[in-house]
Amino acid sequence: MILHQQVIRVAKRNPDKLAVIDRTLNRRVTYKRLLVGCLILVRKFRAYDPGFLGIMLPNSAGSVLAILAALLSGRVPVMINYATGAANNCRYAQKKCAFRTILTSRALCQRIGCPHIEGMVYLEDVMASVTVLDKVGALLKAGRPAERILASLHQAQEDDTLLILFTSGSEKDPKGVQLTHRNISANYESLKKAFGFHGGDVFLANLPYFHVFGQTANLWVPLLEGMTLVTHANPLDFKAINQAVREEKVTLMVGTPTFFWGYARSSRPGDYETVRLMLSGADKTPEALRRLFREQHGKVLLEAYGTTETSPGITVNTPEHNRPGSVGRPLEGVQVRIEHYETGEACAVGEIGKILVKGGNVMKGYFDDFEGTSLSIRHGWYDTGDMGYQDADGFFWHVGRLRRFLKIGGEMVSLVKVEDVLEKLLPPDSECCVVEIPDPLRGARIVAAVTRPVDEKRILDAMAAELPRIALPARFVVIPEMAKTGSGKIDFRAITDQVRESVQGK
Repeated sequence: MILHQQVIRVAKRNPDKLAVIDRTLNRRVTYKRLLVGCLILVRKFRAYDPGFLGIMLPNSAGSVLAILAALLSGRVPVMINYATGAANNCRYAQKKCAFRTILTSRALCQRIGCPHIEGMVYLEDVMASVTVLDKVGALLKAGRPAERILASLHQAQEDDTLLILFTSGSEKDPKGVQLTHRNISANYESLKKAFGFHGGDVFLANLPYFHVFGQTANLWVPLLEGMTLVTHANPLDFKAINQAVREEKVTLMVGTPTFFWGYARSSRPGDYETVRLMLSGADKTPEALRRLFREQHGKVLLEAYGTTETSPGITVNTPEHNRPGSVGRPLEGVQVRIEHYETGEACAVGEIGKILVKGGNVMKGYFDDFEGTSLSIRHGWYDTGDMGYQDADGFFWHVGRLRRFLKIGGEMVSLVKVEDVLEKLLPPDSECCVVEIPDPLRGARIVAAVTRPVDEKRILDAMAAELPRIALPARFVVIPEMAKTGSGKIDFRAITDQVRESVQGK
């Protein structure tokens, strides 16, 4: 399936249906207006250099139009994270992918304090340049049959790169992930079968489009299915998000645990009355968060697992098959293998090993990084770098990144397991992150970062009942808040740096 071409067909079948409800700009865009807007922008974008086109825009009707028009004009969108270090991210993307033009918003740059970067083009200026002739021409073209419209636009193949997304950079420098039309469409088909999506659904588009979870779940799934998207530029505007869910009668909601915590704490009874599916991913979903939604709203928060490199879905819990604490069963068409991290042999049921994935959802590769691609994909199997196990009923359990395991005294210690135990002993409004820091005598030691002071002796005594002595934190460090990436994931690199500075300063 060629995704942007399929969206044109959907738009022609549903001209009067609402495609996008833009809550930030208070705009309501039908599929017909979406098509006309795309055709206007296609003409504008053809003036830019061929190849890559950087896009740095918050979720809005404008960002939806920009992504579609870029593809329809033959450009490949390179999605840029504006949530943290926008200027550096722009320059990094331009250098990494060797392109110049970045489409962004003047209002966004002013709000986040991002200076003008050479090559930036502002969407406000592009729209101001639209003439009556542009509008009339696009309107006439939009009236043609779908296949005639498509014949005049960019033709693509399923294995062509659809877009480039950058990995989170929470552990090392971001890599440019090349996802194809085949990758995203494979994930879409699998997710549709798992959750029974249909055109009558209303999907909250709160996850940024520079993140793969946002791209697939908040852009392509709803557009390909002919749903209505409800966009909001700031996923951290918790009260406004809840208001949008209530007023627009949203039926589908996805997010990271960080975002869901914010929504739950800012919610009122009845906010999620129309929501039939809540899906959490990108980080481990705490039991306390599931309990909060269950007790306050009678809603089941389902957990899923994926990666940027797998478009993203790998495993999901569904309303019919849900095992809280697990990340669910593999999506249809996705193979998952648990492999011993040293021998490479397949692990037995219940045995922890590396998580490998094979399927149509696995990326083409990292852009301009043959070595990185070769190390990550072997014989069609993508090595996620994560550790987990499968239980007797086929549910998978994620236990952390391989890098988040320490070998102490010959034993493998999971920092995620330590966090799970510690988390249950902290107050509900406190967060924790367990990291490794160098130790001149022992090689490494475990330090727990917490956002509120704790009774260390009481906590350690309680943890000792569930963990071996070697897995107990050597000390606790209080930090004001947990650093997060722009997609709401814990930024382990930043927190580790904070902890090391704190420890070295004492």
